[in-house]
Amino acid sequence: MNELKSVLYLVATPIGNLDDMTFRAVKILSEVNVIAAEDTRHTRKLLTHFDIHTPLIRYDENNKDIAGTQIIERLKSGDNVACVSDAGLPAISDPGTDLVKLAIEANIKVVPIPGANAALSALICSGLDTTEFTFVGFLPKTQKKCREVLEHLKSHEETLIFYEAPHHLKATLQNILEVLGNRQAAIARELTKIHEEFIRGDLNELKAKFDNIEPRGEFVIVVAGSVNEISNVIDSSEYSLVELYKKFVNDGLDKKSAMREVAKKFNISRREVYKSVMELD
Repeated sequence: MNELKSVLYLVATPIGNLDDMTFRAVKILSEVNVIAAEDTRHTRKLLTHFDIHTPLIRYDENNKDIAGTQIIERLKSGDNVACVSDAGLPAISDPGTDLVKLAIEANIKVVPIPGANAALSALICSGLDTTEFTFVGFLPKTQKKCREVLEHLKSHEETLIFYEAPHHLKATLQNILEVLGNRQAAIARELTKIHEEFIRGDLNELKAKFDNIEPRGEFVIVVAGSVNEISNVIDSSEYSLVELYKKFVNDGLDKKSAMREVAKKFNISRREVYKSVMELD
């Protein structure tokens, strides 16, 4: 193949719709010496669909220590290896991150093969602020640790992104609501699949929707960041953009935070606020 030898490729795979597989991903998976996959049976179906016959080895959370060492040895010997997740980008809420660390320590080249990602797909369709965000992934399953993580996130002003399985969705929504308060949020279900759905509203509304139905599918929960108390009590309809910015600054917010709050109030990008504010100088 044309690529350099001894490369660890991190190859994105579809999160539902097989048409999201990229030409480059098919090419790399066809040409590497071996593919490291979480679930070889699941990945074999994907490879069969695209007529790819590359050998598979298992690399998951349970065997990553032994399998990771073996993969690094193969890379050192000159093999090219592709690492794939069951869906989306490897190394995101995935043991692939440990393999990347081992490869970097061994001075092995790591190359991303971009593609579908559930977190970003949910974020851009959420209707919430995309300027800054924190990907949290799956919250801890124990109540105590889950609450501890949420308490740490409570004051974060950027948009928060969570992953959740259907059987934990109700409990997770309850915990987020109780710790973070009733914020604007969006739930993305079955992204890129036939039954893809976006549910938007405040957390009370989203929780109520699932109180009497059994959640089905895989979920991404996108939650608005913390709103500054000063911003929370101000009616933006009484001010122009620039006037509101000046008020926030006069009330004690730093310039960056003031621009963020103005953007939220007017539902525009922070870049637009920045441009208007810079015209003042």
